[in-house]
Amino acid sequence: MSQNPSVSELTSQYAAQVTADLERNAKEQERIGGEIASLQEQLTALQRDHAVLVSIQQAIDIAPASAEPAAPSADVTVPAPRKKAEAKTGKDKRAGTKTGTRRTARSATAKVAATKPADKAEGAKSAQPTLVDLVRRHLGEQREPRSAAEIATALGAAHPERGVKTTVVRTTLEGLVAKTQAHRTKQGSSVFYTAADASKQAAPSQSEAQPVPTDA
Repeated sequence: MSQNPSVSELTSQYAAQVTADLERNAKEQERIGGEIASLQEQLTALQRDHAVLVSIQQAIDIAPASAEPAAPSADVTVPAPRKKAEAKTGKDKRAGTKTGTRRTARSATAKVAATKPADKAEGAKSAQPTLVDLVRRHLGEQREPRSAAEIATALGAAHPERGVKTTVVRTTLEGLVAKTQAHRTKQGSSVFYTAADASKQAAPSQSEAQPVPTDA
């Protein structure tokens, strides 16, 4: 009879300990689950930025090539058929050679005419500056640091047809920072960007603002 209270006491202690362990385990699962969700969001953002960076890299690699003039078609000049025509004899052969030469010339003319609209379209596309050029130019014109949202708003107002997005502008700015063509500063939770040569550009502008002395 004296052992029953001790067994009951031990049972209650174990029950209380198990209950506490269960609560602690549930809280730990909740904490780790929150960290996993946060890490998943960061991974998704990094994957999205990676895709944007890849598209920008492809645009940068393709843009200079589109600016080059298209090489003339090799089919425009056809000296070989003329040499063969001179070697042939007979009226029928000469007539057939003339007809083939005329067809080749018309085909070459049609190809040149067909390539001209494409060349004009490529020239119009290459004449437009890339987003990297727009961001770099806008950043160089600013005297104070600007955030990615401010730059995206300004470029969107100046070029509404391009559909400028803040995420793309931020990725472009980070690319300029990586190439030391821009500087990044952090104020609290906000990130601001300045051109790498902003300090160099500020000095000449101040000197130009001073009046130049003239001889009386």
